[in-house]
Amino acid sequence: MSYFIESGYVSLNKKGEELCGDRVEIIRNENDTTIVLADGLGSGVKANILATLTSKILCNLAANNVPIEECVKTIIGTLPVCKVRNVAYATFTLLHMDNDGKGSLVEFDNPQAILLRDGKCLDLNRVENTILGKTIYITNLQLIPGDVVIFTSDGVVHAGIGQFLNFGWQREEIKKYIEANFEDGMSPICIAALVGDACKTLYADEPGDDTTIAALKIKKEVVVDMMVGAPIDKNDDDEVVEAFLRDNSTKIVCGGTTSQIVARYLNTDVKTNLDFIDPEVPPTGMIRGIDLTTEGVITLRKLLELAKKYMDNMDVSPKSFHKKDGASRLADILFEQATHINFFVGRSINKAHEGLPIDTAMKLKIIERLADKMERLGKVVTVNYY
Repeated sequence: MSYFIESGYVSLNKKGEELCGDRVEIIRNENDTTIVLADGLGSGVKANILATLTSKILCNLAANNVPIEECVKTIIGTLPVCKVRNVAYATFTLLHMDNDGKGSLVEFDNPQAILLRDGKCLDLNRVENTILGKTIYITNLQLIPGDVVIFTSDGVVHAGIGQFLNFGWQREEIKKYIEANFEDGMSPICIAALVGDACKTLYADEPGDDTTIAALKIKKEVVVDMMVGAPIDKNDDDEVVEAFLRDNSTKIVCGGTTSQIVARYLNTDVKTNLDFIDPEVPPTGMIRGIDLTTEGVITLRKLLELAKKYMDNMDVSPKSFHKKDGASRLADILFEQATHINFFVGRSINKAHEGLPIDTAMKLKIIERLADKMERLGKVVTVNYY
């Protein structure tokens, strides 16, 4: 059975550095996903260049189905060794996973990865290999829906040294922290931010090392259909709503006029929730048979703001959405839950917007930007215009 693979990461720069010495490269293909976390020696520009070269070369090789051992030989043979410390100029973790949950994890001098399954952190069955004189750990994986593989740079285990912890953040303590704070359904980027926020605290907001947390999750497909705006031709209303409601998926309706069209088709009415949970976001509505009903452009603008923060890999503040306003509920469904998103976009001019700084072009631009962001998150997106 084919599943869906999600991935994400967050990073903290070492104090005083503009560039991160860690680098994450992700390549998503139709049938598999490859993610590499490389940690360049030292910090700053030099470390960033070394990590970038390592992650890009390794990720491209693995994504093109070059055998894992050949990938590792290529990168080890390419990277120089520091003459002073006698260590490689970059360490790495490589995870290559197909949509059936089968894959390989390769670790070279990075902290040992963690498997999160059913809310419990487990060790992986790593096999030690020697390639070109270097010790490499390879794990063959068979993941099941809900499994998350978490891997980090050594900035995570160094967190707190000389401040809150004598010997840094030990692996067993990291596992306990994840188990205590994990919530069912969390996305990879949400889990990464959870660990990243703890590291930031342990470093007292002054990281002594570049710190990166990456995660990959396998899950069942979750399809979301989202209707925004009325069709240009009113005679097409029923046809568009019929197409929108055709599949058994999560249904979202955005906009007052759109809500009325859908409610009329369903032979029901729109009930408005008059509680302004967030003064910046209009109230939500309720239509029987629809999972979420919101106001249009203002709510979608707020959603774009949430998306920008959510996708900022240097922002380790909590990524989960517990608020009940329309934008937060939309964000939870689209960012955290959905794997496939189908937009049904009407292009009619809304007379209610006459005299307001809102027009059809603006609405279409918002949807275009939102679709682009969802694709960058790895979602499968289709946009249908009417």
